[in-house]
Amino acid sequence: MDRMDHLEHLDKHLVDELAQVARETVRDELREQTRKQRRKATLYAASGAAALYAGAALALTVGLVLAVALPDWAAALITAVLLGVVAHLLRRAAKPHADRPGAGHQHVVGGDAPGVPPSGLGMPYPPMPPVAPGGAGGATGAPGAGTPAPGGTGPAAPRQDDIDPEAR
Repeated sequence: MDRMDHLEHLDKHLVDELAQVARETVRDELREQTRKQRRKATLYAASGAAALYAGAALALTVGLVLAVALPDWAAALITAVLLGVVAHLLRRAAKPHADRPGAGHQHVVGGDAPGVPPSGLGMPYPPMPPVAPGGAGGATGAPGAGTPAPGGTGPAAPRQDDIDPEAR
């Protein structure tokens, strides 16, 4: 039994050593990947800043060229409008539209159904049928259905104007 305890201790020591080596290897690999991604992010940020300055210089150039033939305020206004149009076109290019192929409705996994149709129009509940199911004149005979049983007296079926406040 003493020999088995000694082997068990060696097995545990070997497992601990392997786990330590695996941790160090993973840590080193993640550190290297992080370093590469950090460098890439820095280069993207620098290119974005340079593009911003280039765009500002281009806008200034357009304004100065327009100022040769127009008053300064008109040149500045035209330049601002051009920049606004470019910004709007870039925004539209970034967002999916229904008229473009492959740009259907976005679905959030685990999300709830919307309370209002996506168009923003319509009722949040189904419309009431003109005739209740089950018979002519809307009489079903079911208790609590809001319509009188055949040959009985009771409350009449509610009208659409009584249910939908927007229908008035």
